[in-house]
Amino acid sequence: MSGVAIVESTPSESTRARFEREVAKYPPEQRASAVMACLAIVQDERGWVSTADEQMVAEYLGMPPIAVHEVTTFYNMYNQRPLGRHKINVCTNLPCQLRAGQHALEHLCATLGVEEGGTSADGAITVQKSECLGACADAPVMLVNDRQMVSFMDDRRIDELVATLKANP
Repeated sequence: MSGVAIVESTPSESTRARFEREVAKYPPEQRASAVMACLAIVQDERGWVSTADEQMVAEYLGMPPIAVHEVTTFYNMYNQRPLGRHKINVCTNLPCQLRAGQHALEHLCATLGVEEGGTSADGAITVQKSECLGACADAPVMLVNDRQMVSFMDDRRIDELVATLKANP
């Protein structure tokens, strides 16, 4: 026994209904294809995906828990721990690095008083490094809340972004 406690997680009726809508998009023998959608539903409802949530998705889809964990850990859109109300992924891949990506990350962290991966003291913003976000021509780029890409992020624009996010819980 590893000493790690696994907490049971059971989908609510509304979660199960959302899962069923996603699974219905695939042939019955390919229900595991809905894994990303099911993980997104869990995160949408709970804010992050725990090990117990991964187990629950695996059981629901009839797939090995490690296969679900591989998806959760491969994509940076799935939060594996509670984060701030807003998440900013900063691209640190080479094209962004060549156009001040590291400086953008450092400025953002300094502005919030955190290290990379940390959350501001007020719980508003978590900062994470990210691999390529696919907007190299607009470097440096950041992805806000896994939904909104912001480009050409110099110090002024970063400060404006932080102020906007802190003003909008």
